[in-house]
Amino acid sequence: MAVTVTTKKWGNSVGLVIPKEVVERQGIKPEQKVEIEVRPVRHPFAKFFGSLKTGRPVQEIKDELRKELWGKEL
Repeated sequence: MAVTVTTKKWGNSVGLVIPKEVVERQGIKPEQKVEIEVRPVRHPFAKFFGSLKTGRPVQEIKDELRKELWGKEL
C-alpha cells in the first residue's frame, strides 16, 4: 500500500503522521514497528524541466509560436 504524507519538524528530527484510514486498514497499534519505504515525491513535470535544448532564447520561441498561432507579433 502506498500513501503520500507530509513530513513535519519534530525536535531535531523530521517525523510523519500515518493517516487514520491507513492505521485502521492496516491494524497498526501504538509502539508497533512498521516498515516504510522512503522516497521523496517529485513534481510530475520535473523530469521535463530543462530537457528542451534548442540553443535559442525562450522569448524568440514564444514570439514565433504567437506569430504561428495568432498571425501576429507582439
